[in-house]
Amino acid sequence: MSLRPTLKPSGRARGRWRDVWRMLIFSGKRLLALLLTVLAGVYLTIIIANMGGQVDELRLVQIRGEISEAVRADPAFQDMSSAERNELIQRQVALEVERLNLDQPFILRSFDYLYRAMRLDLGRAEQMHSDAGSRQVFDIIVERLPATLLLFGTANLLIFLTSVWVALHLSRRYGSVLDRSVVGLAPSSAAPAWFYGMFLILVFAFVLPALPSGGMVTAPPPEGRLDYLASVVRHMALPLVAMFLSQIFISIYSWRTFFLIHSSEDYVEMARAKGLPEYLIQRRYILRPTLSPIVTSFLLMLIGLWSGAIILEQVFNWPGLGTLVFQAIGHRDTPVIIGTVVIFAYLLAATVFLLDILYGILDPRVRIEGGR
Repeated sequence: MSLRPTLKPSGRARGRWRDVWRMLIFSGKRLLALLLTVLAGVYLTIIIANMGGQVDELRLVQIRGEISEAVRADPAFQDMSSAERNELIQRQVALEVERLNLDQPFILRSFDYLYRAMRLDLGRAEQMHSDAGSRQVFDIIVERLPATLLLFGTANLLIFLTSVWVALHLSRRYGSVLDRSVVGLAPSSAAPAWFYGMFLILVFAFVLPALPSGGMVTAPPPEGRLDYLASVVRHMALPLVAMFLSQIFISIYSWRTFFLIHSSEDYVEMARAKGLPEYLIQRRYILRPTLSPIVTSFLLMLIGLWSGAIILEQVFNWPGLGTLVFQAIGHRDTPVIIGTVVIFAYLLAATVFLLDILYGILDPRVRIEGGR
């Protein structure tokens, strides 16, 4: 008989594993809900972009016209009789229709479009192409995506860091001239970024020609890496300032309010009575409890900025996804429209999922699956 004691996990270890399991269940449910939301949004986009199948009918007419023109203009088919050429045209049209599944009902084609879109199998563009000459929609989008991520990622990071720092500063100087100025300027964030962008272009590109009015880099692009980077920074300055002005005051006002609420709590007054340094009080007793609503506000602001990318990039002629959507609508290039909407849907879903996970991690008061 063995006298070796049986090792059992401690209560703290069991509690940690229980919390991890609940977080995994919570994450799985959120992923499933976001997937269903993305599916619904992409499918509605397919229906609207195809106008219930009318665009496919127009595409069928276009295919017949292009094949007919190509066959009749080819010298190799000039010796054929009219009946033979028509038969050849019909065979080539039938092959193209079968390749594109245009011989199936639209309801079946729509689900096929949805399946391929969710797998990022976005097909070929009808009118547009990438700078490298590729007609694949995925290549076109991947070529434009870094420009959007660069502009909007830089702007959001700058807004976040500046807002938190200034809001903490104002929470210590409630009622000062700067504090009242920020409160008075908060309604200016009601105007979108592209609205400020038009005035910035007018002033700094035409009245005071100090910065370029649009684009991402000078033409032709500089050869040196540092010169190229400097050109990108100069072209990015105006749209960056436009997004900064459209969000900074309302962000400072909102987060300054959070800091003021928590700075009047009893435990903060107790920390001050104990003689703790002010920077330590702000970091440990004010900033930490407000981190969850700050992250929530930041990511919700990020979602709003994603939705405004189309107009802002078009105003500044920034070669990102927003400009690509505008051009695709002008060319009626349905595959490109659907592809960009799919990418935007994935970006928004990833942002919302990140928000849910961060909120569950940062705020210990959040209860998952009825946990105690």
